[in-house]
Amino acid sequence: MAPRRGPIALLELHDYVLSPEAYAVRLMLALLDVPYAALAVDAYPGNAEVPVLFDGETELRDAGLILTYLARAHAPDWLPPDHAADISQWLAFAALELSALNAARRVTVLGRPGDLDALRTKGRAALRRLDDHLTMRGFDGYNFIVGERASIADIAIFPAVALNHDCGIGLEDYPALNLWQRRIRALPRFIGMPGIPDYF
Repeated sequence: MAPRRGPIALLELHDYVLSPEAYAVRLMLALLDVPYAALAVDAYPGNAEVPVLFDGETELRDAGLILTYLARAHAPDWLPPDHAADISQWLAFAALELSALNAARRVTVLGRPGDLDALRTKGRAALRRLDDHLTMRGFDGYNFIVGERASIADIAIFPAVALNHDCGIGLEDYPALNLWQRRIRALPRFIGMPGIPDYF
């Protein structure tokens, strides 16, 4: 985090509408009903880093860090202390293992270079791990990735899963994931993005 000169009245989000990472932050802000000012930046092709959140003199980069900050500041029940370690692991999963899906989408949607077959293979492996986890959670009577209710882990992971059809995968082979993403879409104040409609 770096200091920023000059106070601002609202949270300020440097945003790119097609970025799944920026969408995770927009979705979290909507679910928390936290007002903010959005500044659209030209993040294609790699012209700027998004998302970036400014809160007064505080500057935060990285979607997982921003989600953690928002939960601690506005809704601690999205980051319960007894599940903090597990949530951190799933935030890392979103940033690392699901990055193949986001990279594949940049190839298919934005025309970026990349080995699409290799990215799809890695993406399917990540989806399989996630589907298996949610299947076992379902056997134990739980509907979300960690804990008894939705957490920032769910919000960090949702964009890549919901947009995976853009890279030609789909959720037909992942029934637990399909049910889970419907639960996320049913959360109060849910919003979509291009490729993720508000309805399901």
